[in-house]
Amino acid sequence: MKLNTESLKELISKSIQVLKAQQSFLNVTGRLVYLPQEGYALVIGDLHGDLETLQAILRDTHFKETAAKNSSAYVVFLGDYIDRGPRQVEVIATVLNLLVNLPNQVVLLRGNHEGPDDLPVYPHDFPEVLATRYGQDSEALYALFKELFNYLYTAVVVERKALILHGGIPTNAQGLADIAYAHEKHPEESYLTEIIWNDPSTLNGVIRARSRGVGKKFGADIASQFLDAIGVQTLIRGHEQYPEGYYFNNSRVLTLFSCKLPLYRNSHGAYLYIPLNEQFDSLTLKRYIHQV
Repeated sequence: MKLNTESLKELISKSIQVLKAQQSFLNVTGRLVYLPQEGYALVIGDLHGDLETLQAILRDTHFKETAAKNSSAYVVFLGDYIDRGPRQVEVIATVLNLLVNLPNQVVLLRGNHEGPDDLPVYPHDFPEVLATRYGQDSEALYALFKELFNYLYTAVVVERKALILHGGIPTNAQGLADIAYAHEKHPEESYLTEIIWNDPSTLNGVIRARSRGVGKKFGADIASQFLDAIGVQTLIRGHEQYPEGYYFNNSRVLTLFSCKLPLYRNSHGAYLYIPLNEQFDSLTLKRYIHQV
């Protein structure tokens, strides 16, 4: 894979065009993607520049070969492609190459590390990584990446089954329209902020996420109320690391974290490979969790 300045610019520009075009051939409302209830979905959590784990997942699932033969095979990335890890450019380039080569089957969600400018994240070393590698071209590349991030999707729905996003339930949302158009209502409404920043809580209700400084913590009661309101069983999300690479926060919320960088001290990364015609709940989902 060539990753010089011009090839990377071309890849980002092509990816933006694909994301725009997906509105016409995927089932998309705003920034919300509806997946069909047939075929398979590979769901990959936070990567943070962990190229080795990403390559292992794609190798173990034979995803590229399967998707080339089966148009009903999808991959959903939960966001946080960049920052912290040693191979950030390679990770996001690998993901974008998948998007360009399999435009009908690759869904890229926005994580808090790809958030809007008014929601800074720490650490955010991606600009420095670009500067070290691309010198005076890095600012133009970073501007292109930020444009790309603004086209990433907010969430995925598999009707009657699952809501898939990066962080958590937007606690004041009334339905899927608030998720689909969260990017347009930002920052007047907190929907986008909460979708990419919120975390589950062991307590009921909504509390401030003091450890992060942004977003909120939502209890199992809030999750159940919203999931019932939109008619799905399960929330699948990333945003938090756990030693095994996954964790059932409660009976209706599953966290996936795919990155295995030493700084996280987790023994595994995890991903889902699920048949979309299955009913999702904590019992059925567990059999489709794989560790790397």
